[in-house]
Formats: sequence, structure tokens, C-alpha cells
Amino acid sequence: MKPQFKPLALKPSYNIKAQRTFTVIRKYAFFFTLLVALGGLYEPKLGLLVIPVMIGLVLASFFKGRFWCGNICAHGSLFDSLLLPVSRNVRIPGFFKWKIFSLAFFTLFTYKLVSRFIMIAGLYGSSSFWDKIGLVFVSSYLMVTVSGGLLGLIVSPRTWCNFCPMGFMQKASYSVGRKLKVTESTDEKITVSDQNQCHKCGKCARVCPMQLSPYDHFSDKNQFDSVDCLKCSTCVSHCPAGILNLANQSTASFMAKHINKRAGENRRRFDTVLAASRLLADDVREFTFQLKDNDISFTPGQFILVRIQNEPEMFRAFSVSRFNSEARQISVTVKKAPRGFGTDILFNQFEDGMDVVLEGPVGDELILDEDSRKAVFVGGGIGITPFLPLVQDAVEDGAIDEVKLIYGVNKENEILYREEFEALEKKHDKFEFIKVVAFDDKWKGEKGFVTDVMERLDLDDRVIYMCGPKPMINASLNKLEQLGVAEEAIRYESA
Repeated sequence: MKPQFKPLALKPSYNIKAQRTFTVIRKYAFFFTLLVALGGLYEPKLGLLVIPVMIGLVLASFFKGRFWCGNICAHGSLFDSLLLPVSRNVRIPGFFKWKIFSLAFFTLFTYKLVSRFIMIAGLYGSSSFWDKIGLVFVSSYLMVTVSGGLLGLIVSPRTWCNFCPMGFMQKASYSVGRKLKVTESTDEKITVSDQNQCHKCGKCARVCPMQLSPYDHFSDKNQFDSVDCLKCSTCVSHCPAGILNLANQSTASFMAKHINKRAGENRRRFDTVLAASRLLADDVREFTFQLKDNDISFTPGQFILVRIQNEPEMFRAFSVSRFNSEARQISVTVKKAPRGFGTDILFNQFEDGMDVVLEGPVGDELILDEDSRKAVFVGGGIGITPFLPLVQDAVEDGAIDEVKLIYGVNKENEILYREEFEALEKKHDKFEFIKVVAFDDKWKGEKGFVTDVMERLDLDDRVIYMCGPKPMINASLNKLEQLGVAEEAIRYESA
């Protein structure tokens, strides 16, 4: 019998090809690159258009750092819009980021540029003078397009930007602006509203075009001060916690003073041991951690951060599925994501008995409203995990009069913690467990989606708590709006 071929499982990449085209200028500015670099070969005077570009980027950087690079630069647009989908997008070699390398390249580039201008100076007044000047800029623009493009394909789209001469000029201009303190009101930096609510998941680092690590370098003013940051807002758009913004210093101070800090006020670091891990389904595993020393002040509905690697330090946020204060154990339930960087480590590298660092608890979106008497929980897929401690807390505490849990899955075998919820339903009259399956012909119970169940329930004077995939959350929000449920009566987070 011939051995069966098993396809090679590719290790998830650290760097993510995250969408980076947010504005019309940033998305289509690459046409300017093609106009000058290619069109300039036929009409050299097109190269003169580079002069106002150079003036503009130097002036802009005096007030806003490398904002031009991340939002206006034509070459940056080319790299982000056209090269990103086909780039290897691997780690940029460290020497490209050395200051001495940037200085040396800038010096060489400037020397060659000035030398050519000097050679052409003797032609001043002739009919070919401006064509010759324009051709200098055209050839330089073409060189950047070809060199930067090749580096973008072989390494990462923004490799060139680490030692770009124009970038060097921007950083020099920015340094002057900072020393003169003109940037305090004009310079918008990546800002975290509350460091205690940061998941430390590294997503901002993994999507950063320049491969910087904002989450690991926030200042005491909650801002990322790197002069290499392009202010492109890629990390802002992809932050799972939704706590990143592009803000100046005064706005950052305002946010720090007025943000609701309850979600991270009890956050601490804990040393634990992985006491046990068990498979709940083919791609779902429950991890139970034994605290070594201190207890966690946990409130049902919160999540915990699990450290998945040390260098760089990186965590993953998971809703707590079980909490035993007496045994000092805490459990999270994890669904393995296809090509998931964090879940790949958890499933393949975590072993019983190993030391694991936790941080938390964090989050307040799903904490029970003390004033609500009736609650409707809506879980989808792996989003059911926070509702096990939530239901236990709600039905065993006399403050809640009625609890309904709607749980939607695709197939019957995807239902998690079925026995636990059904046991609670039998024990407590005020709890109803509603299972709804979307795509399973053998399923004899309710079929469809969680939104179908919502339509037939009385949702008046009830607080809705939801956790699940984004498509489920978005569909549920639309349905609740149609049913006239007030926005303030809805709490949710994506799983």
C-alpha cells in the first residue's frame, strides 16, 4: 500500500498583508509615479513636477513628520496598492533600518544628483536646459520605481522607505520642527486611549508597513513617538481592541482623562501553569491554567490575555469560559483559525505543565448590567465561550429575573458546552437555552440563524449581550435596529 501524500502545512506568517489603501490620494497616487517615471522618458519636462513634490514633503514633515509618506507619496501608493498583493512581505533586514546606512545612501544619492545638475548648469539659457533638468528627476524617479519595486517584491512593499532619501529629508525636517516645538499641535501620532486595555496582540506590528511595534513602545503620554512612523493609520484600522487613534498631544491627553478605565482597571500579570488542555472539537480546544500565587479578580464577561511568545512579547485575548476561584483555575476556549499565527502556537506548542504568563482581566462590554432584570444572550460559534460563566452568574444571582441564551452554529456537532447549558436550563426555570442550526439536514431542532429567533422573541425591556463572528454581529445589529431595540440596550464584542 502506497503511503498517502500529506500536503505541507505552511506556518502562518508574522507579517500580514493588511489593506492599506484608505484615501483616494493614497490609493491612486501611483499614477503620478508612472506619469513621471515612464512618461518622462518621452517628455522629460514631466520630471519638473518632482520639484513641488520635494518642497511639499519637506514642508509637510516639518509639521507632521512622515505623514506624506503614508498618505500622499506616489511611490508609497505604488508599493501599497500594486506590490502588496504579490510581495513576499517578509521581515525587512535590519541593516536597511540603520541610520548610518540611510545617511550614506542619502549622501551618495545627493552627490550624484548635484553632480548632474552641475554638468547641466552650462546649458542654462539653451532650449534643452529644462529638458535636461527634467530628465535628471525622471531618471531618479525611475530608479526609485525599479529599485523600490524589486525590494518590494522580494522583501516587503515598504523596504525602500526605510532608507529613502526623501524620507531622510523628512525626518531631518521633522526633527527641526520638534525642536522648535511647532509639532505639538500639528503632529498626529498613533495614540492608545488606555494602555491597560491594549491586548498586546502585536496586530499593530504585524500590519505595519514599516514593521514597527507601536504596542511595545507607547510613551507615558500614550503615544508612539517613532520618527519612522508613516501615520498611515493601518494599525488604527486593524486594532482588535479598537483603542488606537491618530491624535495630537492635546487630544491624547483628553482621551486619557475621559476614557472609561473600568475595562482595564484590575489588569495584572499572573504566573500560571497549563494544568490541562482538552479537545472539544476537531478545531476547538479548552486550556485550563493553574495560578501559582495570586487570585484573579474576575467578573463574568471579561477576557484574559495569554502570552504566546516572549520575543517579541505577544499575547492573545480570549473570553474566559470557566473560572474556579477556590481552585484558582481559569479556562479559555480557543478555535484554531486557518493560518492563525496565535492559535497555531497554542495548538502546536502549548503542552500541559508548561509555565504560561497571563494578564488581565480586561473588558467590560459583556459585564451584566446591574440594573437590568431581563437579559438575552446571543452567541455564535466560538462566541459562546463568555456565556458559560455569564449564565451561571445570572441564574444563580437573584438580581436577574429572566435569561435567554440564543446559540447559533452551522452544524449540530459544533455546539459547545451543550451539556452544561442544558443542565442549567433544567435546574433554573428562569433560564432558556435556544439552539439554532443553520446548515444541517439531520438537525431536528430550530433551524436558521440567531436573527430568526430574535424576530419571535419579546425584546422589550431587555438588555441584549452578543458575542460571535463579525458577520453575525453585524446581521444581529441590523435586525435589532429593525425590531426597534434601543442602541443603549445592546452590548457586544466580536469573537
